[in-house]
Amino acid sequence: MELELEPLKLLSDQERPTVIAGPCSAETEEQVVCTAKQLAARGCKIFRAGVWKPRTKPGGFEGNGEQALPWMKQVKEETGMKVATEVATPEHVELAMKYGIDILWVGARTTANPFAMQALADALKGAEVPVLVKNPVNPDLELWIGAMERINQAGIKRLGAIHRGFSSYDKKIYRNLPMWQIPIELHRRIPELPIFCDPSHIGGRRELIAPLCQQAMDLGFDGLIVESHCDPDKAWSDAKQQVTPDVLDYILNLIVVRDESVTTEGIHILRKQIDELDNQLMELMAKRMRVCREIGQYKKEHNMTVLQAARYNEILEKRGAQGALCGMDPQFVAKVFEGIHEESVRQQMEIINK
Repeated sequence: MELELEPLKLLSDQERPTVIAGPCSAETEEQVVCTAKQLAARGCKIFRAGVWKPRTKPGGFEGNGEQALPWMKQVKEETGMKVATEVATPEHVELAMKYGIDILWVGARTTANPFAMQALADALKGAEVPVLVKNPVNPDLELWIGAMERINQAGIKRLGAIHRGFSSYDKKIYRNLPMWQIPIELHRRIPELPIFCDPSHIGGRRELIAPLCQQAMDLGFDGLIVESHCDPDKAWSDAKQQVTPDVLDYILNLIVVRDESVTTEGIHILRKQIDELDNQLMELMAKRMRVCREIGQYKKEHNMTVLQAARYNEILEKRGAQGALCGMDPQFVAKVFEGIHEESVRQQMEIINK
């Protein structure tokens, strides 16, 4: 189904990027109000804080719950900022509405559970609040879209997506792998859906926030949701990925926001060249597959197995080294040839099994 969307417009003077900032958790009244006032003084207009904080493992700080909601209300009254928090159950939705929370978001673990998403959707029927949906923990675009469809069917038309990266067993640079191709595909399929980037959860370390914010802007994201704390080193949750309001202001002032609508004759000419090269690639690929089918026929006639492991390894090593000499990432080249090999094997299997 298609999403029925209205412009999100979280702010009256909508600019790109729209920035939502605040601490990971609403820890104390003093911490919430102090952080909010510092952010407001630096031009931030939307304050975020986690009221309910279920952790990966029990035993850590899991939020103050309803006790923190009056603090959020106080932020609205004293700073004029809009306030946002995460909801994961119908009870959360009911309480957030009771205390006048302006924007709700759904966390990655909740998005991954269709039962939980349907329960939230049922609780949101008749509400006018904007809802932002984080990607599920696993890289599943259909699950992400399905979660937003459930909310949309409940009558919520002011929807947005939050890209917070995807969990991985092998953590190297990032806490959660960006896998930018997934939000890019989401934008291709639903171009009118605003997408926010969560650099705090992607990076997991405060020094990665600035480059991730810039990458998001370069890719045309609509906004940012960043964790900012008045004293991040003493934060009760996710201390390493939070920055002070001063540092956040410095990061935002350095961001280059590129105009995604401006086109010139020069870029049209270059894109035409890309189209011509893509056509040549497809023709070459078709020729390669024809040869692969001939090899499949040869293997069939000589009772050979389709998969020849030594030959496959030779291709990957040779083309990876060749790619590096041509200025390309060897891993990228390996992925390309893995895909080509997979299709070659499929076509040869068809011939052998006829």
